[in-house]
Amino acid sequence: MKKSRFLADYGMVLVLLLLCAFFSVVTTKEQWPSGESGAKQVAAAIQEKHGKAARIIIAASTQSGDPEFADALAREFAAAGGKVLAVAKGEPKDARESLVKLSAAGEKVDAVACTRVASTWAVFEDLKTDFPALGTPGVIAPQSYRSPTFLKSDNLLNIANQIAVIAIIAIGMTMVIITGGIDLSVGSVIALSAVISALIIREFGGGVNAGTAAMIGACVAAVIACGLVGTLSGVIITRFAVPPFIATLAFMLIGRGRALTLTDNQSVYQLPDSFVWLGRGADFFGLPNAVTLMLVLYLIAHIVMSRTKLGRYIYAVGGNREAARLSGVPVNRVILFAYVTCSMLAAVGGVIQASLFKSGSPTYGNMYELYVIAAVIVGGTSINGGEGKMFGTFIGAFIIAVIQNGMNLMDVGSNKQMEVLGAVILGAVLLDKFRNRR
Repeated sequence: MKKSRFLADYGMVLVLLLLCAFFSVVTTKEQWPSGESGAKQVAAAIQEKHGKAARIIIAASTQSGDPEFADALAREFAAAGGKVLAVAKGEPKDARESLVKLSAAGEKVDAVACTRVASTWAVFEDLKTDFPALGTPGVIAPQSYRSPTFLKSDNLLNIANQIAVIAIIAIGMTMVIITGGIDLSVGSVIALSAVISALIIREFGGGVNAGTAAMIGACVAAVIACGLVGTLSGVIITRFAVPPFIATLAFMLIGRGRALTLTDNQSVYQLPDSFVWLGRGADFFGLPNAVTLMLVLYLIAHIVMSRTKLGRYIYAVGGNREAARLSGVPVNRVILFAYVTCSMLAAVGGVIQASLFKSGSPTYGNMYELYVIAAVIVGGTSINGGEGKMFGTFIGAFIIAVIQNGMNLMDVGSNKQMEVLGAVILGAVLLDKFRNRR
């Protein structure tokens, strides 16, 4: 019994760890340090060979991390008392121009410090013959090492940032599914929220000159407006006994249509640069702001579901609605709360996407309802209602993100990824059925 309980509570964590281990192994390959770490390695190698007063040329491409490498290395040598004769950022022709100028001036060069990409440029293949006036400079680049691409800090942060919207919406979807319902409208609510917030900023908040108060007001208005979608869904489901699948399917179409109508099928771009703070900023220990918001919301949701009377009511309604009603649980209000919360969290997801792309588009959130439901089911929430945990949903969302990210790193096509995701969802549902039978 203890083993069964442990697997039920933490089995998905084990699955997540196994997936991370698998993708770490299959994505292990030769890599080269870049940015500041690469600069420190190259600086140490040059100073060991030529001393701290070495005269160098720095060459870097425009690929990610290379410009940072050039800037960090220049600072490193300036602080140590060395001399940077030229910094060539860009293409081989830029490096050649620098070499020609230094050669014409009769400058002696001890070393050419390059990024890995720049070290392969043909202009550096035979410096002694092509530019004899420079002396005998050697080309020094960062040394390679073998490491999993999957475990790079940038990639792990990218996983968290990519899954933030789906994970936030999955909080509300977990509540809805625990009550025995389903909400198919969340993808359309994402688009509607992004469009409403962007339009309010453009039309009433000053557009590209909008201030912080105007942007916050627009986002709050969008969340409240989209909360009405959940309110209407909940009322129709509770008052008119319409199946949740049908009611939310209708609002999925209505929400998407309204977003397209409001924008005349166009995206809204006239937003200030500071609007990207939520979607692209990283102010808390280097974590993206969207990820920080996700963690805070999960903490609140966990407390609500495990420590409050409302949380017990949600489980009771999903476990046995009639028994809950006879016990005095306000069933209709609990269900209404779940759908309103789900829509408002979907609206928050829409605001994050609008901030990320600095625009409001009626195409945002396409197919997101499927990914959100997948995260909830994979996280262990029973599709029959009455059972599930926020921690499980959190892990389920990351399982989906890790699978997608790992397959992207392995160059698996999008068609195959859809097949794998479908198999994962089917496996989670079958596991839930098997567990219930036992």
